[in-house]
Amino acid sequence: MAFGGLSNQRGAQPVAEINMIPLIDVMLVLLVIFIVTAPLLTHAVKIDLPRASSEVNIPKRENIHLSIDAAAQVFWNGQPVTDDELKARMASAATRQPQPELHIRADGELAYKRVITVMSGASRAGLSRIGFVTDPRDAQ
Repeated sequence: MAFGGLSNQRGAQPVAEINMIPLIDVMLVLLVIFIVTAPLLTHAVKIDLPRASSEVNIPKRENIHLSIDAAAQVFWNGQPVTDDELKARMASAATRQPQPELHIRADGELAYKRVITVMSGASRAGLSRIGFVTDPRDAQ
């Protein structure tokens, strides 16, 4: 590469060469980026899954709506039940296949002890899918 000196010669020509150093720096940075990212792009595992000719038949679970009002009265799908009837119905529901889901809807003013008693009775009867129903509009 020819660089101009400190002399002021009238016949000095301007340097017409391209500075290659920035281009080489850019190419090296791009090379490093491609070296780092290339293994990440081919990290997928190729698997040939078997093909099934039939559709999946998922049995729909029955939902049992268990409501407990502020007076601690229990309702099974809208019908009032006593504690003995509740235990018998839970035991019969636990033997069904597929096992139904128990949705508990309890009054907000109800003592927590009553809800726990009903939940533990359901667990003892063999019901494993228990959920709570809430009203999101009242959450403040």
